[in-house]
Amino acid sequence: MDINVIVKEAHSGVAYLVIILLLIASLNAIIALATKREFVERDRKIGLFALIFSHIQLLLGLILYFVSPLVVSLGSAMKDSTLRLYALEHPLVNIIAIVLITIGWSKHKKIADGNAKFKPFAIFYTLGLILILSRIPWAVWFA
Repeated sequence: MDINVIVKEAHSGVAYLVIILLLIASLNAIIALATKREFVERDRKIGLFALIFSHIQLLLGLILYFVSPLVVSLGSAMKDSTLRLYALEHPLVNIIAIVLITIGWSKHKKIADGNAKFKPFAIFYTLGLILILSRIPWAVWFA
């Protein structure tokens, strides 16, 4: 089996996990903030798993970016919306999303108050999730 196919399948599979974990982490944080629940170990693990899998997804995406025949020179990609999505929009927006998720993780560690630890997760993980959802090639996913 070709390395391109293996990495593409792994990238697609892990994407489902990332979306589910980010959705769980974001909803957990929003609900906890609304109910003024204290931050516990379970909450830290939810955020950590979302962070880890989003970074794994980033690594798979970067590998795929350099081995995929779909990624062509940016000059020719700018004329075709599908190629532009793969060559520029998808990678750039998802890198920004993962940076935001990482910032959310870092900020939560610096907060001492139990309930306030949810705020960075609620803000940054949710923004990251929205950005990721905005650049998924849905036509390919549901084909």
